[in-house]
Amino acid sequence: MNELHAITRRHFFRQATGFGIGGAALASLMQEQLLAQAARQMASTVAPKAKQVIFLFMAGAPSQLDLFDNKPALRKYDGQEIPAEIVKGERFAFIKGTPRLLGSPYEFRRHGKSGQEISDLLPHTATIADDICIVKSMSTTQFNHAPAQIFMNTGHQVIGRPSMGSWLSYGLGSDSKDLPAFVVLISGENNPDGGKSCWGSGFLPTTHQGVEFRGGADPVLFVSNPDGVDAHLRRASLDALKDLNGLRQSSVGDPEIETRISAYELAYRMQTSVPELTDISDEPQAVHDLYGTQPGQTSFANNCLLARRLVERGVRFVQLYHRGWDTHGASFGDDVIEKLPHLCRQTDQAAAALVKDLKQRGLLDSTLVVWGGEFGRTPMNEARNGSKFLGRDHHPRAFTMWMAGGGIKPGITHGETDELGYNITKDPVEVHDLHATMLHLLGIDHEKLTYKFQGRDFRLTDVHGKVVHGLLA
Repeated sequence: MNELHAITRRHFFRQATGFGIGGAALASLMQEQLLAQAARQMASTVAPKAKQVIFLFMAGAPSQLDLFDNKPALRKYDGQEIPAEIVKGERFAFIKGTPRLLGSPYEFRRHGKSGQEISDLLPHTATIADDICIVKSMSTTQFNHAPAQIFMNTGHQVIGRPSMGSWLSYGLGSDSKDLPAFVVLISGENNPDGGKSCWGSGFLPTTHQGVEFRGGADPVLFVSNPDGVDAHLRRASLDALKDLNGLRQSSVGDPEIETRISAYELAYRMQTSVPELTDISDEPQAVHDLYGTQPGQTSFANNCLLARRLVERGVRFVQLYHRGWDTHGASFGDDVIEKLPHLCRQTDQAAAALVKDLKQRGLLDSTLVVWGGEFGRTPMNEARNGSKFLGRDHHPRAFTMWMAGGGIKPGITHGETDELGYNITKDPVEVHDLHATMLHLLGIDHEKLTYKFQGRDFRLTDVHGKVVHGLLA
């Protein structure tokens, strides 16, 4: 009777119904391979092209009009007021009144056999033009950073939903016994506006949340032994905790206790695996020259090299955040003249190097690489408070991302925008479509990867999303 009192109503019904993959997850939190098998059987409808994902997230929103979406008409009409009917009723983050058009100050050229049009700000990305698919017709429902970043990562603008990496950890597990299925690496000015909710596990068991690797001597917090604790004492302590947690689990049946046991054991194994992984000094000089890496520093370049090392070791989802792309032009160093080129210099070489390195090692075919931010930038100059610096406001209607490897058709441009780059005119791709397509490439039917929570089945794509077959090789 005491045991029945200890079981919560929600936990009882979740155990009793066991619908969808959620039932399999609860029954096998301690057995990753069984969970992965159940997920594949119930959510997979196609053979996977990709096994792993590296998401290069440019937090703050890069200007697609200065990097990928060349608009000669913007240069022609530069400085003129945008036609009022285009922006009538539009809601902007900062623009007031009728703004003036802003042509890109940068040249665009065609590259590779595919003739992909890429800005001179991205000379290294230009060298992989034939390996990437440039999607110019992305759109989102959100126009402020935090909700847009959360939406791009979780499929919903309000915190509390599982991130994509968590869904993949839950659905496919990890191919590594000594590393998490989902790893997060951060560089740039500061943390993303959406915070840790961007890589949280939401209502999924917390074992599926992203694990942040940091620069410095202690890459993962609380994994190293405290002062005065040797390996033998640490192992004995974990064994004692495991026994105590096991007793409690047998009494109350709380799945989070199993998650805690699993997390302790993974942390113990990471004490050996993480230091070896994060020490990039053993890479050949040619690799450092390719990426522009410097061992011991925290940088986007170092994180790109770490991403390659992580997927080599079986990590399912690696997400890199590089913060700082919010080029409003409100002040010096916050514009498309000074700041945007600076950000490109920080990221361009390493992002291209990652694709080249994966390809050279035979990993690109099985690794899906995605580059992009949470929304785009306006074709108009923001001119906040009369600022004379050139910058662009938030623009959710149309922006650009690129993808490579993992079953993506290389060397193509997907979608178009109008002559001003304001609206999409061909082959639109919404955020849920992107998620559905990524899951499809991993062999998962996005409508079947579900988890029952508070009485209904949830999924990454909610009630939306379609696979964009035009992106598939």
